[in-house]
Amino acid sequence: MARQPFDLAGLVLRSQHGPCFICGLVSGDSAYAHHVIAEDDDHIVFLSKYPTLPGYTLVCPKAHIEDLAEDLTPAAYLHLQAVVHRVARALKQVFAAERIYVLSLGSQDGNRHLHWHVAPLPAGVPYAQQQYHALMAEHGVLKLSDAEMAEMAGRIRRAFDDLAV
Repeated sequence: MARQPFDLAGLVLRSQHGPCFICGLVSGDSAYAHHVIAEDDDHIVFLSKYPTLPGYTLVCPKAHIEDLAEDLTPAAYLHLQAVVHRVARALKQVFAAERIYVLSLGSQDGNRHLHWHVAPLPAGVPYAQQQYHALMAEHGVLKLSDAEMAEMAGRIRRAFDDLAV
């Protein structure tokens, strides 16, 4: 897939000085619209606006939670991880991924809202381009149209729904 350069400095500035993009999405603010895959009363699942891999997805609590260890009960954490696992299974099906990467990133300096990155690594990616390299926007982000993103979200949504427990 074609890649395009990414303004990482701009993203850092927005994440450190702008409003929480996840809270903006959850509140329905069109400036923070993403392709939503699934949501329930407590969680939202959506495609990354800046994917480095096809199907790169974020899983978040809807509530503005910042600290995994202190702000989630064990039951809430396990419920969230069940959603992450279901997303991983859906991504594996849709993309025939060799591996599913799962990371919780963010910082008290920016992107404070707790969230998980769930990204399918396609089969055949050379080892030197896997792992962190595959996730780094510094190498460019995928050039996908809104229609392509919507179609991708739909395929993931159908697989996610088929895995309903």
